[in-house]
Amino acid sequence: MATSQDGAVSPGHIIYSEILSVTSVMRKNSRWSSSMHTFYTKDSALASNLGLRRPGSINVSTPQQGSREEDLMSGFEELKRSLRSAQDISSISLADILAPFLSVIRSPLSTGPITSAALSALHSFFFCGLFLKNDPSVDVALAAVSSSVCHCKFEASDSSGDEVVLLRILTVIEDCLCGGWGARLGDIEVCEMLETVLATCVQMRLGEALRRSAELTMHKLVRTVLSKLHILDPVSEEKRLLVIPSAPAAGTDPSLPTQAVEPVSGDPVAASQPVNPIAESPQDTSRTHKLDYGLPSIVELLRVLVNILDPHDRIHTDSTRLLALGVLNTSLEVSGPRLGDFPTLRTMILDHGCKYLFQLAQSDNPSIFQLTLRTISTMMNSMRRYLKLQQELFLAYTLDRLAPPVTGKPSRLGTPVPRSGLFSPRSSSPGSHTSSLELPEEADVEKGSPTPNRPSVVPASGNARDLLLDVLSQISSHPSFLVELFSNYDCDINAENLFDRIIDLLTKGVYTDYYGEPLQFSYLSAQYLCLDILLTFINAMATRTAVPYPEWPTSYVSAEELMQRKSKKRLILAGATRFNSKPKTGLAFLEENGLIYHDLSDEITRPQSLAKFLKSSTRLDKKLLGDFISKPENIDVLKAFVGLFDFREKPIADAMRELLETFRLPGEAQQISRITETFAEIYFASKPAEIKTQDAVYVLAYSVIMLNTDLHNPQVRKRMTVEDYQRNLRGVNDGSDFSTEYLQAVYDSIRRQEIVMPEEHTGQLGFEFAWKELLMRSRQSGELMICNSPVFDKEIFRSIWKPVISAITFAFMTFDDDYIIERAIAGFRQCATLAGYFQLPEVFDYVVISLSQVTSLLSENLPSEVPVYPVVEVEGQSITVSSLAVGFGAHLKGQLAAVVLFNIMNGNGNAIREGWIQVFEILLNLFIHSLLPTRMLQMVDFFGGVSMIPLRGNSGQPTRPPPRNDGLLSTLSSYLMTPYSSSQDNPVPSASDADIESTLCALDCISTCRLEELYAQIMQLDLEPLVAAVRSLEALAYERTSTSLQHESDDTPADSVEGSLRPLPYDPASVFLLEMMVSIVCKTPEHIEELWPIVFEHLSLLLKFSRMYSVLLVERAVVSIMRICLILAAAKPSQLRDQIYLSFDLLGGLPPVVANSVAEQIISGLILIVQNHREVVSSQTEWNIVLALIRSSVSNLEAARASFDLIQRLIVEGSERCISVDNIVGLVAVLDDFASAAGIAAEVEQHARRRPQSTSTSSSVIDRGQKAVDLMFEILKYIPSLTESRNESRDRSRRQLTLPVLVSLSRQSTSASSEVRHSALSSLSRAILGPLVVVSRTDIAEVFQRVLYPLLEVLIAAPGNVETTESRLRASVLLCKAFMRFEVSDNVTGEDVTECWMQVLDYLGRLMRIDQSEQLSEAVHESLKNVILVMHAAGMLLPPLTEERGDLRNEGQLWRITQDKIEQFIPGFLESIVPLSPPRPSSVELTTTSAPTTEI
Repeated sequence: MATSQDGAVSPGHIIYSEILSVTSVMRKNSRWSSSMHTFYTKDSALASNLGLRRPGSINVSTPQQGSREEDLMSGFEELKRSLRSAQDISSISLADILAPFLSVIRSPLSTGPITSAALSALHSFFFCGLFLKNDPSVDVALAAVSSSVCHCKFEASDSSGDEVVLLRILTVIEDCLCGGWGARLGDIEVCEMLETVLATCVQMRLGEALRRSAELTMHKLVRTVLSKLHILDPVSEEKRLLVIPSAPAAGTDPSLPTQAVEPVSGDPVAASQPVNPIAESPQDTSRTHKLDYGLPSIVELLRVLVNILDPHDRIHTDSTRLLALGVLNTSLEVSGPRLGDFPTLRTMILDHGCKYLFQLAQSDNPSIFQLTLRTISTMMNSMRRYLKLQQELFLAYTLDRLAPPVTGKPSRLGTPVPRSGLFSPRSSSPGSHTSSLELPEEADVEKGSPTPNRPSVVPASGNARDLLLDVLSQISSHPSFLVELFSNYDCDINAENLFDRIIDLLTKGVYTDYYGEPLQFSYLSAQYLCLDILLTFINAMATRTAVPYPEWPTSYVSAEELMQRKSKKRLILAGATRFNSKPKTGLAFLEENGLIYHDLSDEITRPQSLAKFLKSSTRLDKKLLGDFISKPENIDVLKAFVGLFDFREKPIADAMRELLETFRLPGEAQQISRITETFAEIYFASKPAEIKTQDAVYVLAYSVIMLNTDLHNPQVRKRMTVEDYQRNLRGVNDGSDFSTEYLQAVYDSIRRQEIVMPEEHTGQLGFEFAWKELLMRSRQSGELMICNSPVFDKEIFRSIWKPVISAITFAFMTFDDDYIIERAIAGFRQCATLAGYFQLPEVFDYVVISLSQVTSLLSENLPSEVPVYPVVEVEGQSITVSSLAVGFGAHLKGQLAAVVLFNIMNGNGNAIREGWIQVFEILLNLFIHSLLPTRMLQMVDFFGGVSMIPLRGNSGQPTRPPPRNDGLLSTLSSYLMTPYSSSQDNPVPSASDADIESTLCALDCISTCRLEELYAQIMQLDLEPLVAAVRSLEALAYERTSTSLQHESDDTPADSVEGSLRPLPYDPASVFLLEMMVSIVCKTPEHIEELWPIVFEHLSLLLKFSRMYSVLLVERAVVSIMRICLILAAAKPSQLRDQIYLSFDLLGGLPPVVANSVAEQIISGLILIVQNHREVVSSQTEWNIVLALIRSSVSNLEAARASFDLIQRLIVEGSERCISVDNIVGLVAVLDDFASAAGIAAEVEQHARRRPQSTSTSSSVIDRGQKAVDLMFEILKYIPSLTESRNESRDRSRRQLTLPVLVSLSRQSTSASSEVRHSALSSLSRAILGPLVVVSRTDIAEVFQRVLYPLLEVLIAAPGNVETTESRLRASVLLCKAFMRFEVSDNVTGEDVTECWMQVLDYLGRLMRIDQSEQLSEAVHESLKNVILVMHAAGMLLPPLTEERGDLRNEGQLWRITQDKIEQFIPGFLESIVPLSPPRPSSVELTTTSAPTTEI
């Protein structure tokens, strides 16, 4: 039939075509070329069927079938006949179809082309689907195909043709195993096919192309076979492995089954004959039930691969090992972690696999080195759960190889393997290359700590370094790598600090100087790799903070316990280091930290406690340990140490081996004797067999030591025999001999396994011993703890952040690769994220500081005087082309760093502490170079607006300008200049197009940084970071002010007077820092209590040395302190009120010239405080301080206007009136100052009448003075009500309240201002003569002494003129009326008034003598007349009557005194007023004369 039902070519057609192809090739050969050749394929069968007998039929035997030429051809003829006669191809057995083809393949009579055609036919059968999965005979057919292909025989011809046959074999094997039928093969078939392909791979006589093809096929087969692990059940497969007797135990047979496997050669009859027991097992094609291949074949495959890797096996070449490494790597890649689920496979990899791989990792063959590292990396990534100590060993070796050449650090894996990759079989022979795998517990405990001697490893360089780093990168690629290192090793007392070492290597590896030679491209690549691995670690930690993470498994040791172990490990390392240097010092340290003697009890003594530590600590120098415990003074420790071993039922050789593996036997005979004696005592106590006495143990122990040396020391030429050994021990067992079997067992034990003392061997023997110890510890340590949990991240990050950030900063500044720069930027961000997440402000500060240094925006010395920079217009915007703008705009890395810095800080201000200094330094530098946003350059005033901080002062102005008439804005305009304007005095440099472009780039970058947002976020900070920010500003401001002043003082000669110090020039930076600091404080009033002391300290220093600073800086300091006082006044805690008056005291102590220049600011702030927070001014002391500040502003015109308005509002009736007993005296003093200022202004006006502007100024001052006098009189009106409300006595009110007003009015009555003078005299007259002033008799003299007499004194001394005469006239009238009121009318008790009257007459007389004017004379006459009349009417002044009234001596005496006084300046005046003999009035009649009604 030609086609099948589905339209495809029928299988019968394909089979028939393949028969023709094979037979056609066969007929080309001479054996089958004859056309008349007769075939006897079925003669015997036909005759038998017909009942005939043919001669020789009995001699036809099965073994000869297929071996004759005619049989090979007849098989195809018979198959063709079957195909012709069959109605359905399925009726023909698959075995019958394949039989002739397989016979050709197996026949040694076939040539290469014939075998190739038969193999091609099999490939076609696989391809067309002849092998049906549901065919019951397919298992037998596949087994036959496998056996035939693997045992293929043909006559060799030319090499190229033979290799074609081998290629066909590889194809059929691949079809058979990798197709859909491969799963039905058995373990034997799979092993045969794998072995056939592997044998083809390693035949060096074959062509390169064939071997490479075989290698590719091998990889495909391995992938197919190993992928089945994912569907196999580990338990059932392990049981299956145990019941297969022919399967060798994994890793037990060091010989390789592939060592005799060879592909077809030129031998015409030679064939590939495998020696593998599984492969050699006979094919049972008749079996009906067969297990599919599984674990046995995989075990055999891995066993072969692992054994090939043995570097000490001389049979295999490097090429073979390269093949095995590649196939093993593929196996590990395909199986993945699943391989570890099968104990047999896991044991094979963990033991021999790791051991051989680690030894090959020392090879200096680049190909082997590279592929070994790749395989190790794959193994670590797929099976790391089971490779805890193996991973530790490899990582330690890798770190040693990556160390710089100059460090001389010891090796873990020893010297590299020679180029041949082989080790000497005699590892102890001199000059041999040795491996020195050392246990991790013998690693360095600390840098520089004394440790056991180990061979130095050759540092990797060039490509080898990059390969090691690549492998380290692959091994550490999983996110939980750092957590695994930290928890499994650094928290394990007996493990390396791998985490610390890796971080140390990677961070140092980023730096160029680490490599100790000029930078080359290879080292640059290493630097990139180190940085990339570091950033991978950081990224993993940052990711764990952003997503939900798994909890630390409860099946593991708890995180708390691990952290305690780490702390204990740190102490043990320190103690071991001290012990290795000086045991006594080490023991003291260990005892101090509770590592020894902490478990003392009745059962545990001090020697036992110490012995436990010495035995369990792997960090001690074993040589030093042996020497220590064998000293005479430590005999108790030695006994306790040996007593820790359990020697029960152990042969003496094994007991000695166990003991001597814990320390190195000392060299001194006495020390060895002590150890041996102690061992004999302890061992004999365990009741060993055949040993009768302790002395026998002693001798036997010595003999074991000597035997071990004799049998294994390479310098001993004649070895001790067992007979010699037995002879040496005759009679030592209590006079008898040990049995021959006993001594033979001891001898054999030592001969087979040397007692290896610590640090004694570094060759293969030491390697084997160390590996044995590692495997033993692996069983004890358990699996690797794997969990991507952040439970240790804070501790990890806390320990690595500083070197990591430093390395990232170096890379960012040094490398030009865009990828590296991008990664470094991401590293900065992630470090900042972690710092904020873990609340580690010192980390965030370090990030900020590092980035700040990269920005190039920091300047060590900012100029106090800003240079003149060109200002250009670009798109309607004025920009200043400064040096910083040009440099920053051209520095891409600096711009990137700035953007990253401020983006990190935005939203993370609470994580910053010390880093604020750098941030504010950057802002300050930007301000100096006109790069800050305009809103950050404003100053807030009390006048309802803002102004710009000037960058330059006006050099033409004096340092301390005179008082001004137009307020603060005039100061700003006199100082400047807007921040972006230029001086007209200095030439402005030109700006190139490139400079302008760079400046625009700088401005765009600064705009991207969002500085205004950062500044606004400062106000929202928590208390601690806010205090840190303000302290940073204060520190910078102090540096610009006080430190600069100190430097200026230091530069001044010592003999200079204090006033000779030159004031500092205007510094815009100081103003900027002050404004920013105060702005922050004012916008965070809730934290005023904590921020105020910081700011006040700076402000007090500025005001203390106010003469030495510029006017604007002092003004801003005053404004700042008043703004903060407003906040203090509104603050809830009442204790802050004291800080307000502390500030006022500071302002009140300003030098007069400084106080005058800042008076307007002081008064403006004071007015706001008094108006808005009147309650803060209550006591007399507080009022005195406030009013003292007001008094200091009187000399400033603008300030005086504002302060007078305030005083007026406080006194005048209204809602703002706030006059009280506590402030009356102060208010009077302030008003007196205003009135005095009016007098001064009048004097100035009199001396400078030609100045046109003086009139308006003086008039306002005089007007305020006149109002001040009126306000004084108003105060008198409130005194009675105030004293009554406070229940004060009148005497006190007169003395403390009224008298100061009268004194001030008296003083102003002599003012140079006529308006003030007239108003004062009028007010004084109304006060003294009116009802407002009520003076007690005890205070009358004080009124005259402090009010009236000083007034007259001044008037008498004043130069004479019309105004003076008028004042004298009014004063004399007031004097007389006051006398009449206080001394006459109110003198109801009749007290003596002689003294006061005499004073009045004296002053009247003096006035008459110095002023002869008619007006004054008339006034004095009239006033004196009234006084005399009143006194006479009151009976106080009466002429003497000697006849009738001789007893009235006093009255007559007053008359005579009065007469004498008046006669001096007005003769006869008294007699003209009062005659000498008038009628005497009645003593009870008192006639009083009312006071004149006309006003003086």
